[in-house]
Amino acid sequence: MPREYRTIQEVAGPLMLVCGVENVAYDELGEIELANGEVRRCKVLEINGSDALVQLFENAAGINMSNSKVRFLGRSMELGVSEDMLGRVFDGMGRPIDDGPKILPDARRDINGLAMNPAARSYPEEFIQTGISAIDGLNTLVRGQKLPIFSASGLPHANLAAQIARQAKVLGTDENFAVVFAAMGITFEESSFFIESFKETGAIDRTVLFVNLANDPAIERISTPRVALTAAEYLAFDKDMHVLVILTDITNYADALREVSAARKEVPGRRGYPGYMYTDLATIYERAGRQKGKSGSITMIPILTMPEDDKTHPIPDLTGYITEGQIILSRELYRKGITPPIDVLPSLSRLKDKGIGVGKTRADHANTMNQLFSAYARGKDAKELMVILGEAALTDIDLLYAKFADAFEKEYISQGYNADRSIEETLDIGWKLLSMLPRSELKRINDKFIDAYYKG
Repeated sequence: MPREYRTIQEVAGPLMLVCGVENVAYDELGEIELANGEVRRCKVLEINGSDALVQLFENAAGINMSNSKVRFLGRSMELGVSEDMLGRVFDGMGRPIDDGPKILPDARRDINGLAMNPAARSYPEEFIQTGISAIDGLNTLVRGQKLPIFSASGLPHANLAAQIARQAKVLGTDENFAVVFAAMGITFEESSFFIESFKETGAIDRTVLFVNLANDPAIERISTPRVALTAAEYLAFDKDMHVLVILTDITNYADALREVSAARKEVPGRRGYPGYMYTDLATIYERAGRQKGKSGSITMIPILTMPEDDKTHPIPDLTGYITEGQIILSRELYRKGITPPIDVLPSLSRLKDKGIGVGKTRADHANTMNQLFSAYARGKDAKELMVILGEAALTDIDLLYAKFADAFEKEYISQGYNADRSIEETLDIGWKLLSMLPRSELKRINDKFIDAYYKG
């Protein structure tokens, strides 16, 4: 039987102090019943003797301290999970917002999940085709990996996220593939864009959407990724699906964390973010992966906007430590009209070597990837030199590399948001571009592949 208290002492912003409580635990869920019968939800943030500090999920307006009741429910926040969630849209707390019926849950799961035993993890090594050349060809995504996208204000990460969610697939298998899409602190326009984009292409049927809007409470923003990952864990490890989790925007999540931390008067860390932000982000990111003995998996693409385009800012900095690489979007490429504007040289997928090659993509993949990186880097250097010294100062081969760099951006990286390229198409475009260079320049490719594919 839930315990009821009428001992609210203080309400300050999203926090409330309840005195004289017994046997109440950290993270326990509570309900506040107002005098008019309205019920709001809260959770316990801190226990000090018989005092409980609770955080409200909704706003504090209208809470009368003398005649409002607080009930503690004896459990932490749970999500009712079921396969019927596919094709549905929920808010950040897991309540349906698409005018559809309520979900009849197969099970109820704690949204904080259970830590995955490191010894029970399988190594990520299966190629996921996103249909985007700059990712598939150069910074390959592997099943069970965490590969974030570092964007910046005003760059089209929403279009890229929607494209990956629509197009991603595991090749050569007929296994179930699902997408769990969680949006935190986004505008109503962005929310409509994602929902319509999935509906138009039919991708909504294999997608579960969790949408937390910018005007929703900050505390809900903190629960959104955990609710989404709870649904993903159920689909992956109970229903044997390959689940791609896309979280956007982690920056809004971290800002909500900072807001709550400030309300609790905690000592701030770097840039005002709480000192435990690394640990907190790790509790989200580390829920991705594969488990031994289970055929399902969770692959994660967190998206974050780097404040002031600064990749040393705490949010991208800590994210880079926990995840296996990063895809970086470039403002310079965006201004040139390259879509998606993926800056391939500083981007990195640390597991790409594990997901390419014979039986996964194609035997020539690793060689061509290295040669394209090398040629593009040299072409960019040549272009910078051209700006300083003029075209006349460049050798013929440097001019050829500069031409290659331009063609590479226009034909390989830029493909628009509707093109879904197979890995063979991506590799063939790479060979077409490499054929602009003399055969003697292809020092990173085995001769047998040059004989088979070079068209120079």
